[in-house]
Amino acid sequence: MRWFGFGFNSFAQICVPDKSDKEESGSAVGQEKVCVPVDLVNHRGRSKIRASWSRRASLFLDDVNLPLVPGGYISSKPPIFRSLSSHLQAKSLALGGEHAVLLTAAGAVYTWGQGSHGQLGHGGLISEEEPRTVEALWGMTMRSVAAGGWHSICVGDGGDLYVWGWNESGQLGLPSRGLRKASQQKGDQQAVFISIQAFPALVDVSPSCEISTVSCGSRHTAAVTTTGYLYTWGWGEYGQLGHQTTSSLDEPQCVEFFRNENLHVVDVVCGSWNTFTAAVKKEVLGLENVPELPPVSTGSELWTTC
Repeated sequence: MRWFGFGFNSFAQICVPDKSDKEESGSAVGQEKVCVPVDLVNHRGRSKIRASWSRRASLFLDDVNLPLVPGGYISSKPPIFRSLSSHLQAKSLALGGEHAVLLTAAGAVYTWGQGSHGQLGHGGLISEEEPRTVEALWGMTMRSVAAGGWHSICVGDGGDLYVWGWNESGQLGLPSRGLRKASQQKGDQQAVFISIQAFPALVDVSPSCEISTVSCGSRHTAAVTTTGYLYTWGWGEYGQLGHQTTSSLDEPQCVEFFRNENLHVVDVVCGSWNTFTAAVKKEVLGLENVPELPPVSTGSELWTTC
């Protein structure tokens, strides 16, 4: 398995310079923005990577459940340890900039913390001191959750993707006014823009694929399909979307690099402004004849509000 990195590189999180690198022209080493996935050679075969703000990556060989601990969770302010109700039976916890998203063993989603950008998914902008169930998802089983700076994502048992929170940079995959100024100038009165999505919304990343895993950066999102394709969207100023540009997107777009390299993506981890992806050669998995991606539909049918 090979790990790749792209996006913010000011602290050499992606490319660590050495003597030979400094002499090479056109190398990504030393660049603040890395727009094309770079092979992290020293991380080949590793099982997990965790991104951090100013480091290349923190590596975990085993699954780590922190900040969950037996009977509760760790808080950033006193009391440091807070107990969880026994009926929650927490499975995993994702932390955003100012909020938390918890997934229970039964597949229910609870959120708490700052709610000023709709990131709690309760329909308003009110903060919550204690875990509160996301009622719009009640009755549907979720298998994973992720949190960005001010947005939240979860994946349903059937591979459906649900999003809510701030959409200023298109990080929800919903139409963003800031990214579609041309439509405004043309006087398109029918355009619908979403700046804050306070309830979970269903987004179709790819018409024929289910989502296997998802991760959130500060203002961007990345999702891996069950067929091994990586889709990214949101803020792209540092190349963290992997599309060889620094443009932002409010619609999921496949990262062509991995398809062109005949790589099957198996995992993705977002840092605040960068992205790390694990992939294997399709021949290794016996997937040489995986069909090409179908045409991507564009327009309002890509999303619906729950």
